[in-house]
Amino acid sequence: MAGGRSEPGGFDPGVPNIARMYDYYLGGKDNYEADRVRAEEAIKADPTLVRLIRENRAFLGRAVRYLAEQGVDQFLDIGTGLPTRQNVHEIAQSVNPRARVVYVDYDNQVVAHGRALLAGSDVTRMIQADLRDPRAILEHPEMKLLDFSRPVALLLVATLHFIPDEDDPYAIMDELRGALAPGSHLVLTHASADGVPDVVNKVVEVYKRTSAPGTPRTHEQVTSFFGGFDLVEPGLVWAPLWRPERPVSLEEALPTWFYAGVGRKA
Repeated sequence: MAGGRSEPGGFDPGVPNIARMYDYYLGGKDNYEADRVRAEEAIKADPTLVRLIRENRAFLGRAVRYLAEQGVDQFLDIGTGLPTRQNVHEIAQSVNPRARVVYVDYDNQVVAHGRALLAGSDVTRMIQADLRDPRAILEHPEMKLLDFSRPVALLLVATLHFIPDEDDPYAIMDELRGALAPGSHLVLTHASADGVPDVVNKVVEVYKRTSAPGTPRTHEQVTSFFGGFDLVEPGLVWAPLWRPERPVSLEEALPTWFYAGVGRKA
C-alpha cells in the first residue's frame, strides 16, 4: 500500500508512515524504526506482502511503458510515494524524452524528496496536494505543465484504498475523470476485498495503526472507479496478470491481492 496521509507541516518519525513503509518494502532507506516495525508486522500478517508490493510496482512500470509506446506523453501521478527505482518519469522519458510528468502527494517528506530529485527538470514537477480535494490538484499553478486539452494518463497506483468511503472516492474520481480529454487513460491499482480476505483483514488491522488506514474494495467497486472508461485488455485483473512479461497462472497471481487495470476515455 502506498500513498500518504501526514498532516502538512507535521513530521513525526515515531508514527508509522505508509509512504515510508512502502519504501521499506521496496528495499529503500527513507524509513524509520517505527515504519520498519509496523511493516514487519504487516509482513508477518501476510508473508507474501513484499512480493505484492513489488508486483504492484512492476505493473506500474509495464502500464507506463505501454502508454508511452502508444504515444501518450503526459502523465499525472497522484499519491506517488517516495522516489525509488524506475519512477514514472524515468520510464516514460526512456520512451519519449519530452514526456511530461506531474507528481502529486500530500506527504511533506515525499514532496521534499521528489522536488530534490527533479530539480532543474523542465518536463517534470512535484506538487503537494490532497487527493480528497481534486479541484485544488487540477487548479494548482504547476499543473500548467500539462495540457488537458490533450490526452493525459492519470495514475492512482495503490492510492485510492487510502480514501475511506466517508470521503466519497467515487465523487473524487468523477471530477478527475471529467477533467481528462478523450484519448486519456486511467491507471489504477487497489487493494482487494476478494480473493484472500482472511489475509487482507489481518493486514488492514496492522494499517489501522499507521498514518492512513486502508479500505479494500471488491472487483465491482474498483471497476466503478473507471466510470465508463473502456478497460484495456485484459481488463481489471490481479496485478501480475496485466500484460505480464512472462506467462503467469491465476494460482500464482491470486496471493497478490491488488487489482490492476488501465482504462481509456473514448
